[in-house]
Amino acid sequence: MENSGFDPVAYINTPRWQQVELGLDRIEELLERLGRPQDKLRFVHVAGTNGKGSICTYIATTLQEAGYKTGLFTSPYIECFEERIRVNGINIPFDDLTDVTLAVREQAEAMDDHPTEFELMCAVAFEHFARQNCDIVVAEVGLGGRFDATNVIVSPDVCVICRLGLDHTAILGDTLAKIAFEKAGIIKEGTHVISWPQEPEAIEVIERVCAEKGATLQIADFDQLSVEPLDLRGLLKDEDGSSQSERPQASSLREFTYRGTTYHTQLIGNYQPSNATLAIDALYTLRELGWDLPDEIIERGIAKTVWPARFEVCSTHPLFIVDGGHNPQGAQVMAQTLAEVLPGCKPVFVIGILADKDYPGMLESIVPLGSAFVCVTPPNSRALSADDLGKAIEAIAQAHGDTADVRHTQGFEDAVVLAREIAGKEGIVCAFGSLYSVASVKRALRKALGIEQ
Repeated sequence: MENSGFDPVAYINTPRWQQVELGLDRIEELLERLGRPQDKLRFVHVAGTNGKGSICTYIATTLQEAGYKTGLFTSPYIECFEERIRVNGINIPFDDLTDVTLAVREQAEAMDDHPTEFELMCAVAFEHFARQNCDIVVAEVGLGGRFDATNVIVSPDVCVICRLGLDHTAILGDTLAKIAFEKAGIIKEGTHVISWPQEPEAIEVIERVCAEKGATLQIADFDQLSVEPLDLRGLLKDEDGSSQSERPQASSLREFTYRGTTYHTQLIGNYQPSNATLAIDALYTLRELGWDLPDEIIERGIAKTVWPARFEVCSTHPLFIVDGGHNPQGAQVMAQTLAEVLPGCKPVFVIGILADKDYPGMLESIVPLGSAFVCVTPPNSRALSADDLGKAIEAIAQAHGDTADVRHTQGFEDAVVLAREIAGKEGIVCAFGSLYSVASVKRALRKALGIEQ
């Protein structure tokens, strides 16, 4: 197929297709035209508000470790579009992305109702996984569940519902019960469901849907989870500075025990052992379904999992942490992690937030912890201006009977440089607010450190 000059990313991201139009008719027709590639695959389907990406990656890494050819479909991407579609941990090659997108475009252009951006991406992913003859695919829901494009999956081996919170309320509903109903839409007849121990109003909905569908439900048992304390303050005094471009290793491995087995994870957020328990329960369920997943493989898969921008320590001197927290729940768990692993420390925050998020709710957890706040307007049409962000921070600080050291910068390069100067070599910088800003922050940090781009 002729692909000279065709840009698959530009095609998928065409602005007129970026609207959110929930429903399965378009994606069903598109995949039907492609020969229903999803029916050639087996799936773990993952929905929820927080933790989806980490849980998907724990599961996919372990399946890959067991020798299965494993597809992974996640969103959004951090640094490059191809991250969203992976096979055995490798991003889809650009030539393959081009070829598959051309095949998808041919069918999409013949439809009366053109598919949306996410529907195109979902079709590209499933077609690529089918062409690669993946043994199993771990697929993350894009938005909601019931009408999400990924919900063309007919009979997943396992469904996972992560922690639910109030996000995208204008689309999914303004209560946990309404959101749970949308997320539980991924549950299919007779499937196996693993859920976070949700709030009562949410778990009641999930239990009801499972009963209606004849699905088995297992709720992660946090009573059987114990987590060893982790203290990162030693990284503030490390004199060699050798970890500028590498994740610190032994000192930042979390140890936890679940259902009598001890595990280690490189993901150091205080919520990560809880996320890992859902992945472990899903993996044991897969084993009951016939997948060859010995205990030692599961332990090794959990330990090998790496997932960027989730309380990621990117450098030292100062200690620089990047977190993709983008809703109040995410900000709260980030704040809890900071208090646990860096007790008594006051970070300098670099913050860029989208205006359609509950940013006052996000800031409420963070403002009391900060020594200074460097505000940025993210390069996104939905961005909250740095000026409005600064005013919100000052208002919250005032409500707590305090004042806030608020700075404004023109972009992330200036913000990273300024925040590192304020923090000093033995201080802490924490950048958060939006997954869409992570790539800009990391590029700025690499430039500040003199690391080749």
